[in-house]
Amino acid sequence: MIRLQDVNTLSPAQFVETFGGIYEHSPWVAEAAVTQRPFASLQQMQQVFSQAVRQAPESQKLALVRAHPELGHRMGIDPDLSAESTQEQGSAGLDRLSPTEYKQLRELNDAYHKKFGMPFVICVRKATKAIILEALEQRLTSSFTIELAEALKQIDAIASLRLQDKVQA
Repeated sequence: MIRLQDVNTLSPAQFVETFGGIYEHSPWVAEAAVTQRPFASLQQMQQVFSQAVRQAPESQKLALVRAHPELGHRMGIDPDLSAESTQEQGSAGLDRLSPTEYKQLRELNDAYHKKFGMPFVICVRKATKAIILEALEQRLTSSFTIELAEALKQIDAIASLRLQDKVQA
């Protein structure tokens, strides 16, 4: 863990190296956030990261969502699956799906991706397998605009937890 006061003294390159993975494979978020230092609190830091995403063009927001792995699909296969994502998916039991659960998740993921052109994103650290499957089914009925907003909300929740893991307030 790094203390917040030390976060404020990192060089821009060190800051991006340290926090570039907070938003999955999207160091541009940390690059935008570094310019807003010093942070008075962890909450302010989280808000600055979130604001960087909110101010990005829609194409960049969509690229951020698409940088996230499909849930349960690439476990153990995808070399691009970040250590954080591997751990988070494992915490929700997505690395221990029964054949029936895997088939259901695979079908729902495929339907979601076909409809929205992006992977389904949910903060798995705040969910269980059952909640994830239920949310996937429910969110398939949404519009693209609603789903993009929900995906970004979920990504902020993921990033918030990752920041809490890295920064001592």
